[in-house]
Amino acid sequence: MPSELNRPDHRIIMELIPAGASVLDLGCGTGELLYMLIKEKGARGQGIEIDEQAIYTCVARGLNVIHGDIDSGLSDYPDNSFDYVILNQSLQQVRHVEPVVEDCLRVGKKLIVGFPNFAHYSARLRMFFRGRAPVTASLPYQWHETPNLHFLSISDFLAYCRNKGFRVERREYLGNGRRVLKFPNIFAQIGIFVICRR
Repeated sequence: MPSELNRPDHRIIMELIPAGASVLDLGCGTGELLYMLIKEKGARGQGIEIDEQAIYTCVARGLNVIHGDIDSGLSDYPDNSFDYVILNQSLQQVRHVEPVVEDCLRVGKKLIVGFPNFAHYSARLRMFFRGRAPVTASLPYQWHETPNLHFLSISDFLAYCRNKGFRVERREYLGNGRRVLKFPNIFAQIGIFVICRR
């Protein structure tokens, strides 16, 4: 398989994970990120994905990916099984956020969470001027076909971490494929966080 790492969120996650780490990628899709972590970082990686067609692509890449629903939990994994659990572009799609996050922080020493920022200025403007659910680059679905169940902002997620007592070790923000350094809740399309228990 060709090695491609075109997505800016994948590039940032690659930077966040040290060489040789053990990784569980939840909702790994067709395995691009997991493949690059194994190939370029020497990671020991496994994935969980619900889409069977995506799993076939993962297997063709030589990845260890099992069929599973994140909402069903990670009871097959003992505590601290992985250095990192990745929940990239999946958090907003799970039915029950709290048990999923708790389970991720049980099986992984650290959790990397990436999600679209529903408070990005383009979404705000579309809601204000059009009065309709926004469709943007980071939120590309019409309201009736979106897989997103939870509509959160960067500020929402940081408040959630504070309320739960999670430590935010790193935070990275992306807008138009570049890092956002100021006012991320307005200008970032994607937030990426490394969190752990205190």
